[in-house]
Amino acid sequence: MDGKIEQGKPRRKPRILPPFPRRLKWLHVQSPAMTQDPSVPVLTLDGPSGSGKGTICRLVALRLGWHYLDSGALYRAVGLAAAWADIDLSDAPALVRCTFDTDIDFRDRTDESSGGGEPRIIVNGVDATDELRTETAGAAASAIAAIPEVRAALKDRQRAYRRPPGLVADGRDMGTVIFPDAAHKVFLTASAEERAERRYKQLSEKGVSVTLPGLLREILARDARDANRAVAPLRPAEDAVRIDTTGLSIDEVVERVLALVPAR
Repeated sequence: MDGKIEQGKPRRKPRILPPFPRRLKWLHVQSPAMTQDPSVPVLTLDGPSGSGKGTICRLVALRLGWHYLDSGALYRAVGLAAAWADIDLSDAPALVRCTFDTDIDFRDRTDESSGGGEPRIIVNGVDATDELRTETAGAAASAIAAIPEVRAALKDRQRAYRRPPGLVADGRDMGTVIFPDAAHKVFLTASAEERAERRYKQLSEKGVSVTLPGLLREILARDARDANRAVAPLRPAEDAVRIDTTGLSIDEVVERVLALVPAR
């Protein structure tokens, strides 16, 4: 990344760029109100926290040559921006304003060791990548995702990522709410214990101090919160293929997902 990122005030009109592996072309989504093209194929991967969606989605997008949407990062970024602005997570009108005011960029990086080159996430001019991957940020994202007005504010913005040649969308309601007409739908899951171990390893490698029992409690609490929320609860689409990633390698999961896209 060139130059030093300095903190500044968010620009009036936020600009959100989608995250892609470094060998894929960037897609510039300039207007959240753009009409999606229903002829563009979409592969949705939904599932609970720690099921491996992000890594699998990036690698699948890279293999297919399609664009990639990390919907969870959008919610985490809004939650983080709200925390910076001391906005109460129960204040729906303020959170909606924050959703539109928050400037989010996904920037390339050369390290591809983390699944196709995980992008850096810039929130209001600040590199917040590591902070956004904490369980605290995840809990904030889960809380604001339960607010109908916030979900509505982000719905069109997410759908605008549907551009040729195709889109791989990672989230919790991609196949049920955002892209219900997607031709290919997958629901990834894994045991809570394995998901906690994955998060523990991931955060420990980044120098974040966490405990395995604490992460397991947080994951179980978030699972319950996501599954029981009134708006777009976490559940598989009726036509989704379920893949339990417990005990499977990343390559094994990628191949199983790719096998569902016969025209690749």
